[in-house]
Amino acid sequence: MEVCGTHTTVIAKSGIKNLLTNYLELRSGPGCPVCVTDQSDIDRIIELARMPNTIIASFGDMVRVPGTYSSLELERARGAHVKIFYSPHEAVTFAGKYSDMKIIFLGVGFETTAPAIALSIAEAEQQRIKNYSVLSVHKLVPPVMKALLNDPELHIDGFILPGHVCTITGRKAFDFIASKYNIPAVIAGFEPADILQAIYLLLQQMVDEKAETINGYTRLVHEDGNIKAKEIIGKYFEPIDAYWRGFGLIPESGLKLKTVYSDYDADERFPVKVPESLPPEGCSCGEVLRGKLTPGECPLFASICTPSEPVGPCMVSTEGACAAYYNYSD
Repeated sequence: MEVCGTHTTVIAKSGIKNLLTNYLELRSGPGCPVCVTDQSDIDRIIELARMPNTIIASFGDMVRVPGTYSSLELERARGAHVKIFYSPHEAVTFAGKYSDMKIIFLGVGFETTAPAIALSIAEAEQQRIKNYSVLSVHKLVPPVMKALLNDPELHIDGFILPGHVCTITGRKAFDFIASKYNIPAVIAGFEPADILQAIYLLLQQMVDEKAETINGYTRLVHEDGNIKAKEIIGKYFEPIDAYWRGFGLIPESGLKLKTVYSDYDADERFPVKVPESLPPEGCSCGEVLRGKLTPGECPLFASICTPSEPVGPCMVSTEGACAAYYNYSD
């Protein structure tokens, strides 16, 4: 199983999946940050977008993710202010220019995204910008790996681990996969050759009947990760229990801004009443993210649900498994 949306896309786009389909099954897991964002969080974001004098600042993929009753794309068509930024720094600069508006940046992502979000708060603090805040729905990868490994219905032979997350966490953060669960794991980069190397190293471990967490991305990943980035995360965030689409509540799998930074915490500053959240009817995104189903086993796949008219987030995001299967599989 690969647990990185970029790996999912590379595996499909490069033809590796089709090439190996008669020999082994490459199954996708919870590697797309937009996809794993819980439906209740999507609905909360939509309620925030409906507030007056508010601009929702986001990376692109979130805009089209359907909530229970609407989406940011639909709210924007109705007059809400939803603006796409390529970095949190851009959003802080924008907030400095438009002090009469509330700028809420959506903190969606894994360990890789959190340092840049934290630095944006530092920048806003330094410039005394008071109209910038962050809604943090960040997720941590090691806890969801434990959720996968503790699922008695899943029988994963090996894991391809996310290279970019591991640049922050380091290899040691995933040692437990081999040492506690006796499952081989390999950290991989993002070129097709990196993926093939990871698959080779996994198969070699299976043949040798051993399990290790191997660093196959040594040009960027170190044993202890990026110490500076981890310090920045630790300064601004603290772990909290978080809901994941398809998994439910996973202990200490999310990041919340520390109380001392509550002036920049949109969750604290702008409490909104969120209607009951329901998953899209007939959509199997949750099962796909848990590795229980492949995208093609969803009854909506490629018929009702397509990239142009997505029902679930896995078909929206460029890193979603359903979008990758739709765009690149035979």
